[in-house]
Amino acid sequence: MANLNIDLAGIKSPNPFWLASAPPTNSGYQVQRAFEAGWGGAVWKTLGEPIINVSSRFAAVSFNGQRVAGFNNIELITDRPLEVNLKEIYETKKRFPNHAIIASLMVEPKQEKWHEIVKKVEDVGVDGLELNFGCPHGMAERGMGAASGQVPELVERQTFWVKEVAKTPVIVKLTPNITDITVTAESAVKGGADAVSMINTINSLAGVDLDSWNTIPHVAGKGAHGGYCGPAVKPIALNMVAECARIPRINVPISGMGGVSNWQDAVEYMLMGASGVQVCTAAMHHGFRIVEDMIDGLNNYLDGKGISSVQELVGKSVPKYSDWGNLDLNYSVVAKINTDVCINCNKCHIACEDTSHQCIDMLKDTEGNSYLKVREEDCVGCNLCSIVCPVDGAIDMVEVPSGQMPMTWNERQSALGKLAQCETNPVK
Repeated sequence: MANLNIDLAGIKSPNPFWLASAPPTNSGYQVQRAFEAGWGGAVWKTLGEPIINVSSRFAAVSFNGQRVAGFNNIELITDRPLEVNLKEIYETKKRFPNHAIIASLMVEPKQEKWHEIVKKVEDVGVDGLELNFGCPHGMAERGMGAASGQVPELVERQTFWVKEVAKTPVIVKLTPNITDITVTAESAVKGGADAVSMINTINSLAGVDLDSWNTIPHVAGKGAHGGYCGPAVKPIALNMVAECARIPRINVPISGMGGVSNWQDAVEYMLMGASGVQVCTAAMHHGFRIVEDMIDGLNNYLDGKGISSVQELVGKSVPKYSDWGNLDLNYSVVAKINTDVCINCNKCHIACEDTSHQCIDMLKDTEGNSYLKVREEDCVGCNLCSIVCPVDGAIDMVEVPSGQMPMTWNERQSALGKLAQCETNPVK
């Protein structure tokens, strides 16, 4: 079996699966149950001043029969006293010394407040700190969470304040509710962050009840935007991790989160630059035992690839991720329909005819049987037909040699610029 141990900025854990700071890590009882189930680490639910939470708090978005495709919440940080949390952190770390316990922290943007809480949590033996600069609701209205995380100067300054006194690694958790997350990631690094984690939840409204016209969820008939997470946000989060991982200036480890539901998701995050992953919604949906399948699946994947350590995955796909202008304009694929597998549902024909490039023909063979065929000369390789096809293996996207040298948009523009320069200033 492969070695699943990770080291994220000096924080070690027996596997890359951590519980994110959220309801599943609200108490010592829960975190200890999680460690017993097999989780490698846990980011304790955000500590700060005692909070009064509202009722109700959660909502979910289901799609096409899948429950909890997206999850929305308006819950705030821990509503349990700091001293109670500190006592339980100490007890949990003493019982599970080899598992990672990271304290998520959020206080007012004041130097003395950060110094005070950092010293208190480090005294009870945490392995690291995660600064919550991402909470999009409730706390942001008080000048904390995303209100700080959306201002690069505040991210840098508060990270610096924490690093002034911190003895354990400092992770900065970033908000996705910003134009460019790489800007705040770089600010965290400038402030001395040992790692960054992303993404926190996305501003959202789960829905509106068509009978009562109340928002979902609502509190006594009134609603507010919440934080969106779950499988639906994974593509957004994966992109943000990749964008940060490919920038040399953001040269710190990344803890990736956002829709991680299985071992496959974890592998994708690690290939795109994450050193480990954090999970919340999947655990809330299915319970702590899901980590058993995650561990087994990851082990089997690594063994099948002949990889001895999970850390060998980190960043392997980052060089493959670039800007659109660096893509080969002469690369070409076309769709091929395998008639022996096709069930003639005609979804590909409808999709192509109505919304793409009208290159799938409905034909009949010599016996009068209908079949579908792609006119390859008109196919642009958009993938739509293979996406809507309900049968695996019925449509393949096949590379067609163009006979031309690779040419990117950037190279093309550069060549055109040089040509224009030569026409303007001909060599005499």
